[in-house]
Amino acid sequence: MIEIDNVHKSFGKLEVIKGVSMTVKKGEVISIIGGSGSGKSTLLMCINGLEPIQQGVIKVDGIDVHAKGTNLNKLRQRIGIVFQQWNAFPHLTVMENVMLAPRKVLGKSRAEAEEIAVRQLGHVGLSEKLKVFPGKLSGGQLQRMAIARALAMSPDYMLFDEVTSALDPQLVGEVLDTMRMLSDEGMTMILVTHEIRFARDVSDRVAFFRNGVIHEIGPPDQVIDHPQLPETIEFLKSTH
Repeated sequence: MIEIDNVHKSFGKLEVIKGVSMTVKKGEVISIIGGSGSGKSTLLMCINGLEPIQQGVIKVDGIDVHAKGTNLNKLRQRIGIVFQQWNAFPHLTVMENVMLAPRKVLGKSRAEAEEIAVRQLGHVGLSEKLKVFPGKLSGGQLQRMAIARALAMSPDYMLFDEVTSALDPQLVGEVLDTMRMLSDEGMTMILVTHEIRFARDVSDRVAFFRNGVIHEIGPPDQVIDHPQLPETIEFLKSTH
């Protein structure tokens, strides 16, 4: 599980996370919603060790992410993260993009890495695009390739940071369908998303972030359909 205990994170004098605590159990899907600048994406970066924290503890399966002796490269193999931007290598084919980390990080042979890439690209519906270069893909296909690339490391957890926000509306559905499939398969996921309906459909719990704290958290039918706090109500009104 992922345990987040009283985490504080600042950029200079600006405190963006102000004492967040949350536990994510194996197989659970948690969606984080809230306005921009509320600390949602920063929290994902802290969970993955991409950003240091000033106070508190984040543990992944009992390993303290920010302890001095922690091997972050090893830990990150267990925590896939997919960003808004897909950061594909344009000179490599779709399959080569997905093969790269299993070869470089996990030390897989070319044949093993190829097998993993073919399987994961098939998983996200890109079997027809193995030999294509990223420049020929739509935004939705690129984002699904990024998901396949993260899955190629066989992670225990997946973090998604606003993965549909840079997409044209007609491409959003195919990426959400891929994430829905992972949820159905029991993948433990934390999603930062502004797709409220999707958050309601796939999440076990929804956390509403405001000004760097978890303002309200609970099952989607509570937080989204019957929010308790005026700020949550106000935010959800603004998303319609």
